[in-house]
Amino acid sequence: MTKGVFTTIAITGFTVAFFHAALPTHWLPFVLAGRAQRWKRPKTLAIAAFAGSGHVLFTTLLGVLVVWFGIALNKKIGDWFPRIAAAVLILFGLSYIWRQLAGKGHGHAFDGHSHRTHEEHEHNCPEADNYHGQRHHHEHHDKSLIAAEKRRLAHLQQPPATSDRVAILSLLALLTFSPCEAFLPVYLTGVKYGWLGFVLLSMILASATVAGMIVFTWLTLMGIEKLNLKRLEKIEAGVMGMLLCALGVLIIIFER
Repeated sequence: MTKGVFTTIAITGFTVAFFHAALPTHWLPFVLAGRAQRWKRPKTLAIAAFAGSGHVLFTTLLGVLVVWFGIALNKKIGDWFPRIAAAVLILFGLSYIWRQLAGKGHGHAFDGHSHRTHEEHEHNCPEADNYHGQRHHHEHHDKSLIAAEKRRLAHLQQPPATSDRVAILSLLALLTFSPCEAFLPVYLTGVKYGWLGFVLLSMILASATVAGMIVFTWLTLMGIEKLNLKRLEKIEAGVMGMLLCALGVLIIIFER
């Protein structure tokens, strides 16, 4: 393999890891736990980074097995190994695309509700109708604000339901034992570079995953829910599949 091929592998690996970190399971639990435990923003981000490191570590341990097996296989089949690795990559990609087409990425649609006013009232007395409507709206808005403030004060007076230690361990376990399986085929394509390639890919995995988790957790904590990051979960399988298939095809082309 050339340096250009490894650069392509590295870029694809970074994209896969970063996009995987954008899934709600990688940032939403930290936002919810931070609010429930009343953590400050830096503490929530630090815990997200810590849990992300466990996520990377477990994936890397699985990567050791993949690379060890790949190196042993490479010694036996030689020039055929890159083609086999590319075929495995394409098969993984096709499986992700099939999951997307099978409806794994579809979510619930939200039904809109429209409210119609009475035409005869608008026709007979629009000014009075408008006045009463605005008055009712303001009264309802004021009552909602008062109720929300009471709930906030009651919440502040209550201690967290669980200790910080239990909450942190739960978050750590949540991610540590759910590795980034989409990155394992990327490890396989870098076998020709030996353990040095494995170390470089592991660094890429760590930086992309932790950075992605911190970025998306921070965005949500800042209140930028308008980005609607949860939509990424609906198309994750399709995007992952296309990336892996594209990388497999490129390896086949350059290894002719």
